[in-house]
Amino acid sequence: MQGTTSSQFSAAGAGGVLLAVLTACLGIGALIGWAAGSGPIGALCGAVVGILGGIFAVYTRYGA
Repeated sequence: MQGTTSSQFSAAGAGGVLLAVLTACLGIGALIGWAAGSGPIGALCGAVVGILGGIFAVYTRYGA
C-alpha cells in the first residue's frame, strides 16, 4: 500500500506560490527603497529576499 500524502505536488501550483512570494517581496522592497531614496536597490534586496522566501514557501507547502 502507498502512504497518503497531505498534499499532492503540482508544478504549476509551486510556480505560482514562488512567483507570488517573489512579486510581493519585490514590491515591498521597491517601496521601502523608494522611501529610503533608492528604489532599484530596494527592489534588488526585495528580489533576494523574495527568492529565499519563495523557496521556503514552496518547501513548507509541498515539502516535508
